[in-house]
Amino acid sequence: MNFDDTPEEAEFRASVRRWLEDNAEPGAGRDPAQRYLSDAFSADEAEHIRASKAWQRKLYDAGWAGITWQAEYGGRGGTTLQQMIFSEEEARVGKYSTFYAVGIGMIGPTLMAHGTQAQKDRHLGPVLRGDEVWCQLFSEPAAGSDLAGVQTRAVRTGDEYVVSGQKVWTSGAHYCDYAALLARTDPDQPKHKGLTYFILDLRRPGIDIRPLRQMTGAAHFNEVFLDEVRIPAASIVGGVNDGWRVALTTLTNERSQIGGGGGRGDDFSHVRELARERGRTTDPVIRQRLAAIYTQMKVISFLGLRMRTRASQGTQPGPESALMKIARSRGQTMVANLALDLEGASGMLADGTRGETGWSEFFLGHFSVRLGGGTDQIMQNVIGERILGLPADLRIDKDVPYREIRRN
Repeated sequence: MNFDDTPEEAEFRASVRRWLEDNAEPGAGRDPAQRYLSDAFSADEAEHIRASKAWQRKLYDAGWAGITWQAEYGGRGGTTLQQMIFSEEEARVGKYSTFYAVGIGMIGPTLMAHGTQAQKDRHLGPVLRGDEVWCQLFSEPAAGSDLAGVQTRAVRTGDEYVVSGQKVWTSGAHYCDYAALLARTDPDQPKHKGLTYFILDLRRPGIDIRPLRQMTGAAHFNEVFLDEVRIPAASIVGGVNDGWRVALTTLTNERSQIGGGGGRGDDFSHVRELARERGRTTDPVIRQRLAAIYTQMKVISFLGLRMRTRASQGTQPGPESALMKIARSRGQTMVANLALDLEGASGMLADGTRGETGWSEFFLGHFSVRLGGGTDQIMQNVIGERILGLPADLRIDKDVPYREIRRN
């Protein structure tokens, strides 16, 4: 494992740092207790969208957008390791490119790996410039952890597919332009083999997007209803009934992002400051819990270093992304639980005792990290089967035609 930058990496980091110091507005970041306060269609969200688009365009014009992307699509043609370095430095100055995380970090690599040349030419440039925003239409009410069980149907009619179904927990769908859609095109095949991955223009007729009110009181997830939506056959990515393989590329990149492959905020420092404010840093039990959080954050950091080392050797993320994802979700749980214990009775208030930085919202919102991109339980299966080589989980419907599987 490489713990230090090589001379070339150090030079790259220095150039990134100089540019960010000259161009990033100070105070752009938020502490972890504020992450879950934005609401759909709110003034706060509108300002975030405006600022994110402006920042993405600035990155593009300066040649810092899509560092690993090919130059023909407006990227820098650099390495995964350089992208990680840039993300670390971007987070250090309080900038987080989460608004384009799906398009640039997940859909872009998927199109590069599986898309046609026409799809790449049409979509990669606008995504990188910040002109188009993407989301995922994967999960459904009866297909979350068992993603291959999606029921949304896509039936071919001439040069189009007619799609009907319901998706849920779609982050940001209400402000997105395009979506990656996973739908069933052949119910006579086993569930993993009858899926197809589509590019969906969210402005097409028949799409109804409804924000979901979360227990935080905010709404940035959505449920999406598709009623005979017509999608051109040319929008298929990777081939008919090959959607599961394509979707795994998207999911692997998503887990790496959630796990913290790029830069992330320092949750430990914020909860440590809360302990100081409450005069609890001499309490031996609190000190032990702070030490456990610090250790967990270091584990995440070292996992990131291992991923950086693999990237420097030209290896793309694999099942080890599940390790980073579950380490991050467990770390968030530790921070959330300690913060609420430190706040005591005031932790029941919407904004605690710290004005805008309500730890109660952080506690309620952190469950989304444990669910999104694959639940903790699914990540444990991935780690057990693909990393530790343990026997596979029993799947009695794996080879059964989808239409014969019992469903609610």
